[in-house]
Amino acid sequence: MTPSTNPPPPPTRYFAFGSNLWQHQMSLRCPSSPFTGLARLPGYKWFINARGFANIAPATTSKEAEKKEEEEVWGLVYDLSPTDEAQLDRNEGVPYAYEKRLVPVEFWPTTTTTDGEKEVQKVEMLIYIDFKRHTGGHQPRREYIHRMNMGIRDALREGVPRGYVERVLRGYIPAADDEEGEIGAEEKGVALRQAAAFEMDGRGMGMGGSVSGTPAAVGSGVVSTAEEEEEEVPERASEIIIAAKFGRL
Repeated sequence: MTPSTNPPPPPTRYFAFGSNLWQHQMSLRCPSSPFTGLARLPGYKWFINARGFANIAPATTSKEAEKKEEEEVWGLVYDLSPTDEAQLDRNEGVPYAYEKRLVPVEFWPTTTTTDGEKEVQKVEMLIYIDFKRHTGGHQPRREYIHRMNMGIRDALREGVPRGYVERVLRGYIPAADDEEGEIGAEEKGVALRQAAAFEMDGRGMGMGGSVSGTPAAVGSGVVSTAEEEEEEVPERASEIIIAAKFGRL
């Protein structure tokens, strides 16, 4: 009698909006999870949070919003194998740094129709969101600038609108041409190591530090002192847990 075999579980569609836009980084972290298309998440905003990494949150529509790019998030889509999804959970610090959610997005797969046009689909996808550090206005970690610039390069090539990049991402991430003024060779070396295997430092942060040494407020959406004080206690607690989880204490 031939033993029955269960089919492998289907891959999880993952919406990447931060440094995992960098396809080389994803190939190192999740080698069995191919890039499968472009996606847009309307009604959300993109920012750098208090940990110095990318995050998103529901956008608050206001009369001051001049362009729709401020109220949408673009990203690249990967089909995660179960093994790669578990690895990505570790890289993202689930559930202490980021939490997992299934969110409906607009999806343009890499496959084309018979007339050569790509059709948009509405699909639920996995997104990693930090609900504790949900306000923007902070500087990116030093090494994160380089990884984001590599991701922006790939995102533009795959069809992410340049207007979104210039109006939203460039509010936090200096262009590669200006990178030397922001980070040096040491931080770039850290970025390459982090791309292959993300590590936490003793504070539960990504290795490499922020541009100023600690995450600081920049640009629009600066958090108030009251907001920072409200986040301080859970921030410290989560950092201790993350550090212990990754063996950095």
